Amino acid sequence: MSKKKIPLFILALIVLGLALSQYPPIKRRLSWRIEIAKTYLRGVANPAGPVPTAQPAPTRLASPTPQSIIPTLETITPTQQPTLTARSVPLPAQASLPVPAYELQDMNNCGPASLTMALRYYGWDGDQFDISDLIKPIPQDRNVNPEEMVYYVRNYAGWLRAEYRVNGNLLLLKKLIAAGYPVLIEETFHFDDAYWPNDDLWAAHYMLLTAYDDESQTFVGQDSYHGANQTLSYERIEEDWQPFNHVYMLIYLPEDEAELQELLGDDWSEETNRLNALQASQRATQVNPEDTYAWFNLGSNLLYFERYTESANAYDMARSLGLPQRMMRYQFGPFIASFQDHRTEDLLTLTEYALQRTPNSEEALLWRGWALYRQGDFDKAITNWESALHHRPDYLDAEYALDFVR
Repeated sequence: MSKKKIPLFILALIVLGLALSQYPPIKRRLSWRIEIAKTYLRGVANPAGPVPTAQPAPTRLASPTPQSIIPTLETITPTQQPTLTARSVPLPAQASLPVPAYELQDMNNCGPASLTMALRYYGWDGDQFDISDLIKPIPQDRNVNPEEMVYYVRNYAGWLRAEYRVNGNLLLLKKLIAAGYPVLIEETFHFDDAYWPNDDLWAAHYMLLTAYDDESQTFVGQDSYHGANQTLSYERIEEDWQPFNHVYMLIYLPEDEAELQELLGDDWSEETNRLNALQASQRATQVNPEDTYAWFNLGSNLLYFERYTESANAYDMARSLGLPQRMMRYQFGPFIASFQDHRTEDLLTLTEYALQRTPNSEEALLWRGWALYRQGDFDKAITNWESALHHRPDYLDAEYALDFVR
């Protein structure tokens, strides 16, 4: 009995399909569809419950209260530096900057795409892949930190400089735009469709602001996902910016640094900026003790000053009030505070939850490795650190951890 031969035209279609699947734009789209399917199946296998609350331990408060967590700020004294007074600039009722060439983001690429537009404002001629190939070479990497983008500008964007600070406000955004500086912020993003059952649809996103108008109470943002020249209300920016400690990033020419120092005043100093942020987040928790993000920001600002127990307690309060499912995809302060305050079981619980939502998070793998190391499970620690390096080649923190134990 003879076997039927596959018609040549079908073979040709198969070969053509395989060849087309390797064409970069098509390959990226296919990879994204596959990633969505894998993410959904993981959500079925590991249902997305709430972020775990803190585990009681005799060395800390079992049920933290606002009164027991709020720090005494007088004990923090920044390194003595010359006092810088922010320049008082009469602001116009509206200001608009030239809009750089638009960049539509690729998969998980809002950071590199938004940074591309910020750099293009100054004449840079690259694209998002020039950036992502260096700071997130694996497309499935879902997060880029402000530190990583600043690193790229300082080392690969030639003549340009970059700084980021926290504790921004609407007045500062307007002041910077009016002075000719577009501002990159990190804010909340809401998905249209669920990526797993019970998805809260919350995520992070970068936005480049290029204009404002006091009459309409709006900014104009260059949104790498939704499109160019998006109209965003002052109220919306304030609400969506808060979960990320009001972080903002500036790209500028070296000769403009003195002007930016005047515009930012004392906030030009990173240490003073963090002290101001700490005071602001403390006040926010007093005004509204039920404000999850105020507590989270308080934890992050305390962490900067290495006040680990207070930081972990503030994060505990934020967790008890309820955090978004993806929060620790983007911000890792709870991992660091738990490790430094010797809350190893808590750290294992947090990193397990984070990895259920984002299995390739190099930061969660790193800190899970350190928790396992502290428990004496060196082999599993090394496995986690090697996995972190697999998902983020040249990840220096993972390289350090491996060198530490070998």
